[in-house]
Amino acid sequence: MSLDNNNYTQDNLEQQRRRKAENFHLNIRDNYDDEGENGYSESDELNSYSGQDVKDKIARQSRNALKKKKKAEKKELKVKNKYNRRYFRWFWVVSVVIVGAMLSVFLITGMNDLLAINRTDSSKVRIEIPENPTLDDVADTLAKNGIIGEPSYFKMFAKITKSADDFTQGTYEISKNMDYEAIINYLLSTNNRTDTVKVMIAEGQNVLEIANTLKENGVLSNTDKFLELCASDNFDKDFSFLKDIKNAKDRYYKLEGYLYPDTYEFYKNEDAESTIYKFLNNYEAKLSEKQDVRGYDKLMTVNKLLEESNSDYSLDEIMTIASIIQAEAANVDDMYNVSSILHNRLTADVDMGVSNLGLDSTKFYPYRSALDVPASEGKNYTSKYDTYDKAGLPAGPICNPGMDAILAAINPNDTGYYYFCHDKDGNAYYASTIYEHEANLEYIQ
Repeated sequence: MSLDNNNYTQDNLEQQRRRKAENFHLNIRDNYDDEGENGYSESDELNSYSGQDVKDKIARQSRNALKKKKKAEKKELKVKNKYNRRYFRWFWVVSVVIVGAMLSVFLITGMNDLLAINRTDSSKVRIEIPENPTLDDVADTLAKNGIIGEPSYFKMFAKITKSADDFTQGTYEISKNMDYEAIINYLLSTNNRTDTVKVMIAEGQNVLEIANTLKENGVLSNTDKFLELCASDNFDKDFSFLKDIKNAKDRYYKLEGYLYPDTYEFYKNEDAESTIYKFLNNYEAKLSEKQDVRGYDKLMTVNKLLEESNSDYSLDEIMTIASIIQAEAANVDDMYNVSSILHNRLTADVDMGVSNLGLDSTKFYPYRSALDVPASEGKNYTSKYDTYDKAGLPAGPICNPGMDAILAAINPNDTGYYYFCHDKDGNAYYASTIYEHEANLEYIQ
């Protein structure tokens, strides 16, 4: 073979190889998404000499497939939301109708109960409101006794009218056909309570004894608050005779002497402050009440008598003298002589040796006797009111005197006596000198 033929053959073979290479194709089927959600299902031809273009194409196809998937999910969610909104609207409408119907029933029945439209029974029923009642206690009591039919509505009305915290303990006779306003007004007035008790406070009782009497009769549940108030200045703003007291710190009980002895009507478990106001109001009224006074042709009031007597003693000092008279005298006639002796000793010259009143009734105050002194006070208890140790009048009254003792304190008999004593039968013996007094003491023993 010639060289030219050989070259021809080689060129021919080279051209054939080049044409085969150019005509060579690689078919690749892309199964990216079996369900066709990637957006294409037919195979794509990938030229083996275009690697970067193929990668870009695959990335674009992947992004398009993801967009289509999100679009489909968004469409599906939109359908669901539309369904849910429709369901919610129906549920809301039904709920509003049900709640509206229930509210309408509540308002109608409540208003009927508030106005007592359906309560025609006018009979009365006895109810007990407990101590320190809550609004729930009151509503339950009224409902159980057929006075109201809608406790919840009653409580709402009481709160709106700001009456929820004003109810107090008591027993009431109340009609069944009263509307809410009438019921509340009835229960808020203590004048409608029927659980009352009459208590007689005897002349000469002191604060401690009065407190115990009130407790024994069910007026006070305990005596602590009562005694605390009796030692306080809480009532000065309402009563000038208390405001005028200048030595309150020297006293055991500031109100001693001013709890006027009388027969009172109290409520069971009454508030201690309310109880004291009844005493003080009564005392104030008695000062302006006309009395039949010895030595006077006309009726006189305590205030007028004290003014006309030109006494050197204040009203408070008169009450202290009256309390001693009440504690020491055997009867009304004796009161005027005892009053005379007290006045004589208080104004006597120092050299007469009678400046100390020396009264047994003051020795253990605020207790009645040594037997009444509590163990907590100790065995050697000494009262700061003891007139055996201290000259002149004690710091304040030692008990609560009645009107006879008060009048005797202002208007004593005119005598020359400085001493007195009594036998076991209450007979009185008076003396002008210590010798006469010692003879009287020896006689009655």
